[in-house]
Amino acid sequence: MSTYKGSCLCGTISFTVNGELPPPDACHCKQCRKFSGHYFVSTDVPKASLTIVGEENLRWFPSGGKKVRRGFCVTCGASLFWDPLEHDWIGVAMGAFDEPTETQTHIHVFTSEKGDYYDLTDGLPQKL
Repeated sequence: MSTYKGSCLCGTISFTVNGELPPPDACHCKQCRKFSGHYFVSTDVPKASLTIVGEENLRWFPSGGKKVRRGFCVTCGASLFWDPLEHDWIGVAMGAFDEPTETQTHIHVFTSEKGDYYDLTDGLPQKL
């Protein structure tokens, strides 16, 4: 079984994912862009495979009504998690992983909401 580790910018929150990382998606919706400062690339892993250390420094922002929450570090502000509460998986920010992750982005989603300051030219599938 593979193990992948990561952390926030300041290191007060670290995490481990036990198991393979599914190919991540790049979300260009307005909420993800504001949460991350650009677009948010995450991999969806089973919640049971994620271990968080320093959870007392993790804050959750309700998003999308009460169906989703976004997790970030209260100390450094790093965007770490996208948690759809009604599912058994959680999105983990690819930028927070220590290298290597052994996976590649497979799709762009909510491209109709993408910022006007960049183009998508990598040839990956796109969903509006």
